[in-house]
Amino acid sequence: MEMLVRLLGAAFLGSLIGFERERLLWAAGIRTHMLVCVGSCLIMIVSQYGFAHILTQDHVVLDPSRVAAQVVSGIGFLGAGAILARGEIVRGLTTAASIWTVAAIGLAVGGGLYLAAGASTIIILIILAGIKPLEEAYRARNQSCQLKIEVESGGLTPDQLRAALDLRPAQVKRFLVESRNSEGFDQLVVHVSKVSSQDIASFPQRLKELDGVRDASVKRKANG
Repeated sequence: MEMLVRLLGAAFLGSLIGFERERLLWAAGIRTHMLVCVGSCLIMIVSQYGFAHILTQDHVVLDPSRVAAQVVSGIGFLGAGAILARGEIVRGLTTAASIWTVAAIGLAVGGGLYLAAGASTIIILIILAGIKPLEEAYRARNQSCQLKIEVESGGLTPDQLRAALDLRPAQVKRFLVESRNSEGFDQLVVHVSKVSSQDIASFPQRLKELDGVRDASVKRKANG
């Protein structure tokens, strides 16, 4: 009965974390997290009780923690499957980490550490769901972009650009004159970092209001 309680408890705690991932439509959802948690719990139970009859024999010494210890390294292969790399953007790291922590919860439940397992589940849910809005707000204020500006030759200096866009010197990472057309207009490429999404949206219009600027466009980049 005690083993059954542990397995069911692991399934329940794993489903709570899996639901948080499921609502964001990640591949590793409720079932994956439940299976990882129950599997880890079962491995811990096997480590504790599976070799009890062998230990009663003479001259036999076993370390029951060795089986459970393999979960910590082995679960990494499953977590790696949740990580996707698309160019410079890597997605799925949080889901991979949640799978790894769910395995730890399963081991805790399998070892009878119900308080530690329950508290860890609550803390993990707070991290996944509660901290996310704060993380998104921080990222919204720390965006990077690339500006392409068509301006009269010599009509825009880095100091004038910073003054027009209200930027600090450290925020302008690169200021290049890419080319000059037959009409005497320079094509400028400017890389800007640590600016908000609202500021990025206003940059083209603010630049077009400057004397000598014929056109301006912006391209958002990965957070930097």
